[in-house]
Amino acid sequence: MLKIRNITVDPPLALAPMVGLSHSALRTLILELGGVGLLFTEMLSAKRLPQENDRVSPCLIRTENEYPLFYQVFLNNSLPVEAAVDKLHSMGAHGIDINLGCPAPKLRKWGAGCYLVKNRSAVAAIISTFRKCTELPLSVKIRLGERNREKDYLDLCRLIEDQGADCLTIHARFNDDKFCRKPTWNWIAKARESISIPIIANGGIFTVEDALNCLQISGADGLMIGRGAVMRPWLLWEIASVHFNGGETCSSNVPYDVYLRFFDLLTERFSPERRLGRLKQFTHYFSGSHVFGHQLASAVQISTTMDQAREAARRFFESNSTSDALLR
Repeated sequence: MLKIRNITVDPPLALAPMVGLSHSALRTLILELGGVGLLFTEMLSAKRLPQENDRVSPCLIRTENEYPLFYQVFLNNSLPVEAAVDKLHSMGAHGIDINLGCPAPKLRKWGAGCYLVKNRSAVAAIISTFRKCTELPLSVKIRLGERNREKDYLDLCRLIEDQGADCLTIHARFNDDKFCRKPTWNWIAKARESISIPIIANGGIFTVEDALNCLQISGADGLMIGRGAVMRPWLLWEIASVHFNGGETCSSNVPYDVYLRFFDLLTERFSPERRLGRLKQFTHYFSGSHVFGHQLASAVQISTTMDQAREAARRFFESNSTSDALLR
């Protein structure tokens, strides 16, 4: 169990904020499968947020069952935060997360994400302003920073705590690391020795074994799962069952049933023009957990309608219907 201000996270497992993926349909699917204690929205622009319609925007649509839900925002040092906080309050956010870790090139132009970290005075001002504007739990997500700059990294962790953040998520890769690079979990342990607020470890967790190794090496208080939870949406349940409840080591979920449930959730939550692209993005990762999964990804990718995609999935799973079709 993890406590972030007034929010109890039990089990201490979070579904990561992922652009195009961490929307209401995926969050609901993961909730239904079990094992998740904390949810995040996709990364949201603090500049655009006040003008967004939360009943229409695919990034903001949610249900009351999606609890606790933290809204992740990105911004640069020239943007006032008060209007964004007011919007989050009006939408009933359960917490706010500040993205200081995304290395996407589009954020470089903005001076946001991990590029904002270079301006420590701006980081301090932004976090302290958020803290003054809200009593909601406030978390921050970072990367490890520049390679061989351990002191800068630890100074940043202490600054984040000193300015009033309630929790820190650390993606255990350096700013220039690609996702294919092995995460450096032991650097999270260095932060754990330096600050007292809860730390959530993120990066490179695709199996129960990965999760257990990360917890042991990092000493983190919780885990955040990203692409691994899209490939195997039952992964958080498996981790929770093994590590926190002493249960079974594998899920009894049928992949085709999980895929169809996601398909139905997209249909329930989003207008027709918002569905197929999100199904294709999900399938790109979900297929990675299957032997010959590239066949599923390719068939769905060339589909021009949801019905075509569903039929392509049916054919794939009929040909790959046993548990042996799943990669271990």
